[in-house]
Amino acid sequence: MKKINSFEEYQTEYARSVATPELFWAGKANSFYWYKKWDSVLNWNFNEPNVKWFEGGKLNITENCLDRHLKKRGDKTAITWVPNDPNEVSRHLSYKELHREVCKFSNVLRSNGAKKGDRICLYMPMVPELAIAVLACARIGAIHSVVFAGFSAQSLADRINDATCNIVITADGAFRGVKKIGLKAIVDEGLQQCDTVKKVIVLERTKEEVFMQEGRDVWWHEEMTSISDIRPAEAMNSEDTLFILYTSGSTGKPKGVVHTTAGYMVYAEYSFRNVFQYEDGDVYWCTADIGWITGHSYIIYGPLLAGATTMMFEGVPSYPDAGRFWDIVDKYQVNIFYTAPTAIRALQAKGLGFVKPYKLDSLKVIGTVGEPINEEAWQWYYEHIGKEKCPIVDTWWQTETGGIMISPLAGITDLKPTYATLPLPGIQPCLVDGDGEEIDGNNVSGNLCIKYPWPSMIRTTYGDHERCRQVYFSAYQDKYFTGDGCRRDENGFYRITGRVDDVINVSGHRIGTAEVEDAINTYEKVVESAVVGYPHEIKGQGIYAFVICDEEIKNEDTLKAAILTQVTQVIGPIAKPDKIQVVSGLPKTRSGKIMRRILRKVASGEANNLGDVSTLLDPSVVDKIKQGAI
Repeated sequence: MKKINSFEEYQTEYARSVATPELFWAGKANSFYWYKKWDSVLNWNFNEPNVKWFEGGKLNITENCLDRHLKKRGDKTAITWVPNDPNEVSRHLSYKELHREVCKFSNVLRSNGAKKGDRICLYMPMVPELAIAVLACARIGAIHSVVFAGFSAQSLADRINDATCNIVITADGAFRGVKKIGLKAIVDEGLQQCDTVKKVIVLERTKEEVFMQEGRDVWWHEEMTSISDIRPAEAMNSEDTLFILYTSGSTGKPKGVVHTTAGYMVYAEYSFRNVFQYEDGDVYWCTADIGWITGHSYIIYGPLLAGATTMMFEGVPSYPDAGRFWDIVDKYQVNIFYTAPTAIRALQAKGLGFVKPYKLDSLKVIGTVGEPINEEAWQWYYEHIGKEKCPIVDTWWQTETGGIMISPLAGITDLKPTYATLPLPGIQPCLVDGDGEEIDGNNVSGNLCIKYPWPSMIRTTYGDHERCRQVYFSAYQDKYFTGDGCRRDENGFYRITGRVDDVINVSGHRIGTAEVEDAINTYEKVVESAVVGYPHEIKGQGIYAFVICDEEIKNEDTLKAAILTQVTQVIGPIAKPDKIQVVSGLPKTRSGKIMRRILRKVASGEANNLGDVSTLLDPSVVDKIKQGAI
């Protein structure tokens, strides 16, 4: 697939994608290997919703990730794996080796009863076998459901039961920084509530002693011994389910987001190649976990479809010290680096002493994912990591969108800190007001919707299509509602202002929490902040700010006055926090997202009714916040 090479080419391609979308996407799909071409490119309505891309087509995504590269790129490194312990030897799997391992493990799955359409749960560390297992599921037509290996036994059980999985793939344990996590023990606990699982395949990683239930549990390495490395790929229909990935819902019950085969494949490769401006030979590293959509689309599928070298990292950015990311970049000569603003802010807070020993001169493109990046972190990243020569691709997308939707194309789109800038070709965003009316023109704000289908979009929520309709398609007629507020500037650049439920209505003024956080974070002593609304008897809602500082604060009143001045200067007096609480940490999930539900409860005086906090990275943070509540 060719990539866009100039802004003029982007404009032409974008115009073509809107004028003749079916012709546009058919052209992109022609780059892949199909057993049978499609009968129709697109059939859709957003009312049911019912979206089908490339109907009638037959293919297998793993043939396009692996087999079609063997002749030209067989000896090229497909996956470079960097272990948690810097003294452990890294691994490099060529496309030939990865293909062989995937075929072998496909046969292991088959010999353990897996068949086309089965749901298989993966609860594994960040090791190459996780990527191998994902691809093996897809090769035999089984549906993979990867659960991040930091979720509790209860969360794991909920996901297994919702998808009625019959096989679980796990490991004895996982290394994460200084910690060793017993994954098999968590699986065993979770499976006490699950009656559909017939087999558990266990990878040996930490060599911890684990319980193995006879007749159910088998070792990965024993199953892989003397099994055939030949496994033809299963022919899949374009709209057959490829995977289920669970995302938290506002009701508390996780939603199983369903992605299908052909459309997801086409968009993953197209977005990867264009956003990062990937060139053959580039070394690409996304620091996400495969347990999240970023890992699915931009560690496994997108890079492998493009024939790239993709890196997997088992560890954390702070182990053995805060220079680990930069050490890896230099050691492996990484060209494209993609990480989360949470990680950037955490490393920024550690100081430049951990950056200066490294050259970072191999980097060409740096990116951010997961949340809008605040301006201070953006500038630090651009100056100290990108050395003011690497474009930052600030990507906006969601589990439900399957791929990057709004982002600069590296080196092609003008950059503007805190702005995701422009939609990719084929993506038709619009802003709507509270009445569902589309807001025209620039210098406007509203709720972000997408008004036309794109190939990698959510098809349903597993086992509950009505929930999918209600959550994403019921708010606005004939539009997918992202749940995000957004600003479009004078140049048509988009800036995500946060979830709509994270927009505070202060005296009739709508204020995005991300906007207030950006302003607070520009104050020199602040490392990170989180802002929520709380009931205010005069304003309707007041603004409550939780603030982390880079040193112990001796005079909180002085700090708070300085923050209020800063917010007034950046946004205006209407956005000044009514309450500021200095905290040592924020309640974050293991993926680094702030659990604002908890902060809203604390701010609203409901700290004794916080609900489940087991999925937090550090639940003890909550008690400290409760003790200091204002």
